Amino acid sequence: MREKIIEILESLKKNVDFENETAIIDNGILESFDIIRLVNMLSDEFDVEFTAAELVPENFNSVDAIAEMIEELED
Repeated sequence: MREKIIEILESLKKNVDFENETAIIDNGILESFDIIRLVNMLSDEFDVEFTAAELVPENFNSVDAIAEMIEELED
């Protein structure tokens, strides 16, 4: 799952070390339009639905945080 998330993130922004980045949103690496695209791509790839409760920066600041959120949504 981590590899697919990294692949999706890299399709949005090149030349970012998403593997080790822990402040994707807080550091402004992804802008608002990128985040909308990311949510749509994750939803399609992992067949999950995001609610407003999930759309907070801490859920998108790292690959691990994104993976954890998706795992919870899949349950």
